[in-house]
Amino acid sequence: MENVTDRTSNPFGMRPACDRFVPGYGDANANFHVVGDHPGVHGGEVTGVPFTNEPGIRLQAALAEAGLLDSTGDEPDVRESFFSYLHMCVADGTPTQAEYDDMERFFDAELRAIAAHVLLPVGARATAHVLQNYTAQAWKTEIEMEALHGEEIRGSGFLVYPIKDPAEWDETHHDRLVDSLLELQSTDYRREADLGRFEAGNDPYLVR
Repeated sequence: MENVTDRTSNPFGMRPACDRFVPGYGDANANFHVVGDHPGVHGGEVTGVPFTNEPGIRLQAALAEAGLLDSTGDEPDVRESFFSYLHMCVADGTPTQAEYDDMERFFDAELRAIAAHVLLPVGARATAHVLQNYTAQAWKTEIEMEALHGEEIRGSGFLVYPIKDPAEWDETHHDRLVDSLLELQSTDYRREADLGRFEAGNDPYLVR
């Protein structure tokens, strides 16, 4: 499957009703979708790109070592990965629950348009949101990020690998995440169905 856009920043033209926002960034055909909280936590107020503050660059370094980025920095060179936030607007402090709820439709539309095979929620809020809305595992999963970091959770059509907030990493978290992502990529992790069997001819028609 291929999307019709090759734009890296805001490929689907999201326009929330706020003065400043940090849109999704990356490969619109991504296999890996990295989900952050909001710009005040994971950066982008200046660069316009998610995960570009100090903890975000720390995360980028791990993703690069795992083969999901070709370069790191304020405009990382992505490879089959996409970054976005639950709340893309630049807020004055922490957004309220009502503000998160208002932004949820933008995040959900972007997530479904990307249709990645693997979701990488970063931090407790993003992990809780992904598990609650895109898996059937929330009811039996304690949001304990130390235990969940880099561990596989199977969702409804997605694989989920929670990531502890990089602002809280010690010397072990980088390697644990890299090792998990490299091991995952050594397997046939893509969640696809071949609908070609319902059509004339022998050509496969793969959908996520």
